[in-house]
Amino acid sequence: MTGMIEIETSAIAAQPRKTQSSDKYGRVYSTGKRKTSVARVWLRLGSGKIIVNGKDQEQYFARPCLRMLLAQPFVVSERATQYDIFCTVRGGGHSGQAGAIRHGISKALDAFEPELHKILKSNKLLTRDSRKVERKKYGRRKARRGFQFSKR
Repeated sequence: MTGMIEIETSAIAAQPRKTQSSDKYGRVYSTGKRKTSVARVWLRLGSGKIIVNGKDQEQYFARPCLRMLLAQPFVVSERATQYDIFCTVRGGGHSGQAGAIRHGISKALDAFEPELHKILKSNKLLTRDSRKVERKKYGRRKARRGFQFSKR
């Protein structure tokens, strides 16, 4: 009975990870999310350009820290100038949008090169940050803050 269990677990471990194939243009698609932002990301071999909603990343994200966030998956995987990124992003603010694009780039890199999975996963780039703004509750001033008590 125990030998049968060992065979089943080894068979599961031996199965290759499912990888996404590229389309006829050589692109890989993935979706990234952060807060209320959703990014659709297409990755292909190229020179390192990142186009966001039809604009260059320097035009779309004025703050350098947000551009650094976009480059993080490439820096970690040492693939800085090997891929072009074309993405569309909707919802949220600039910080949430940058986080959504970073998540989408990481997932696309993982689909394009499965051997990068361990590096991306260890740097927490494949994990979706599910934190959102908590809704306001009735009888409260904000989501959790109550009204100030006054004796008179």
